[in-house]
Amino acid sequence: MEGMNDDHMHGMVMHNTSDGGMNMTKHHKMMMHMTFFWGSDAEILFSGWPGTRTSMYVLALIVVFLLAFMVEGISHSRLVKPGSTHHVTAGLVQTLLHALRVGLAYLVMLAIMSFNGGVFLAAVAGHSLGFLLFGSHVFNKPSATVPNAKTSDLPPMSC
Repeated sequence: MEGMNDDHMHGMVMHNTSDGGMNMTKHHKMMMHMTFFWGSDAEILFSGWPGTRTSMYVLALIVVFLLAFMVEGISHSRLVKPGSTHHVTAGLVQTLLHALRVGLAYLVMLAIMSFNGGVFLAAVAGHSLGFLLFGSHVFNKPSATVPNAKTSDLPPMSC
């Protein structure tokens, strides 16, 4: 792609129509970054999103932050009571939590794969604040703890 200018990145494509005619559509090809870059001109998760407006880029950063924050919240949640006699229900709850956590974690990963520095920092900040609030026990009141007690319904994420 060396030596190509912006004119070569836009093209016209011919499509056959059902009545035997031809239809021309204009396609815009966006270069995918393979190294980190800064700026609000990025596509995050969906084609064309957040667009070119700075306000939409800020909204995208907030969404990535909240996704990462929720991954940590779910990872350290405790919805199933110890000693529950409803093993099937407890297993279904754990399975649904796991599926939700993995799905959200993949969305964060795909957002980071936009290679935008702001998105990366938003994801790290979301994971960090989520861990501080849910996983570090900084804000927990000291109480009589049970040795070897589970701190979460889910096993730790393995990356």
